[in-house]
Amino acid sequence: MVAHGAFINGTAVPLSQLRELGQLLIQIHGQHAHQQLTKPEQQKSLLDSYANEAALAQQMAARYQLWHQSCRDLAHHQQQSQERAARAELLQYQLKELNDFNPQAGEFEQIDEEYKRLANSGQLLTTSQNALALLADGEDVNLQSQLYSAKQLVSELVGMDSKLSGILDMLEEATIQLTEASDELRHYCERLDLDPNRLFELEQRIAKQISLARKHHVSPEALPQLYQSLLEEQQQLDDQADSLETLTLAVNKHHQQALETAQALHQQRQFYAQELGQLITESMHLLSMPHGLFTIDVKFDEHHLSNDGADRVEFKVTTNPGQPLQPIAKVASGGELSRIALAIQVITARKMETPALIFDEVDVGISGPTAAVVGKLLRQLGESTQVMCVTHLPQVAGCGHQHFFVSKETDGAMTETHMQPLDKRARLQELARLLGGSEVTRNTLANAKELLAA
Repeated sequence: MVAHGAFINGTAVPLSQLRELGQLLIQIHGQHAHQQLTKPEQQKSLLDSYANEAALAQQMAARYQLWHQSCRDLAHHQQQSQERAARAELLQYQLKELNDFNPQAGEFEQIDEEYKRLANSGQLLTTSQNALALLADGEDVNLQSQLYSAKQLVSELVGMDSKLSGILDMLEEATIQLTEASDELRHYCERLDLDPNRLFELEQRIAKQISLARKHHVSPEALPQLYQSLLEEQQQLDDQADSLETLTLAVNKHHQQALETAQALHQQRQFYAQELGQLITESMHLLSMPHGLFTIDVKFDEHHLSNDGADRVEFKVTTNPGQPLQPIAKVASGGELSRIALAIQVITARKMETPALIFDEVDVGISGPTAAVVGKLLRQLGESTQVMCVTHLPQVAGCGHQHFFVSKETDGAMTETHMQPLDKRARLQELARLLGGSEVTRNTLANAKELLAA
């Protein structure tokens, strides 16, 4: 990263992307790790880091989220149940009347037209009969007889002037049209319904549809569409009522699946807890706690189910003979906590796939022979992965394969940090300075050589 940007392999990237990549490439162990060691969530995290069962942990998180979401869906459904019940009751009331009436699409327009025809059937019949008399059925004069007479006269004239043949043809066609119109009108008069009972039924049906439409604030023509809409809503409410059982089954199913995964995670944690406890106990012996005993309790509590399982993890320790195992926060001193935390960090780091590990003054509170053991542990870890250690202890620094000198400079306004690689001679000088303070003597140089040769 430079002053105004972040780069990966020479390509500019957002700072967030660089930070995300950094978390995959570098694991930092800080000097205050022992302060976090007494927290239950940190204890579980350390155990999981050692177990390194990412696939099972991801499955646990996914199944917990499914269960949690199904619980929220069920709760939301239950919260709305009262509102749905009130709406269903209103729909039942509205649909009772509409179900009895059963309005159909296009029916109102159809019966309205039929009603108008029946309501005016007397006038329709009288006028149609008058028209039919004029066309063909009149005893004295009608168009059909007059047209026939005209056609006969023109027919006689065609023999005198052939130009009239076209007119004769038109009169012939008019005769045909007039005959067909007369027949249709006659049939219309014969079929015209004068049923007063049917008229009454239509009046009642139309009046009821207008009344219902007014009640529901729609036009009579739109009442069937409203009716279908209310029926669909009622069906949806019925389906939602059925979905209560479906949602409840989903909650139970996802809860059971989450518990099964939590049980599997619990078994793995128990296995790795025993293994890690034994390794930490052995490291405590190396770190000047010869009577130390470290155990990890993993208790399953299904009421404590979360996205990382249902376990309560507790670190327990004893450092003195005859002392019972107790929670680490109650027994261990600050120095003991520092050493135990360091042991845990070194052990868990061996299981991690992170390419680079940084230990930032994790040896705080440690000195003498214990510091030498810490240095050897870190050096052993460096055989399998890249390890960087920031330290002020010569016993730890002497175990490194390569050394850098870290210094700070300030002009009063800004502070800069510098890292300078050290060659063999400079490394010896700095190690001697750590041993003897600002003045480097033959004795401190000799001691520094011994540390580097160890």
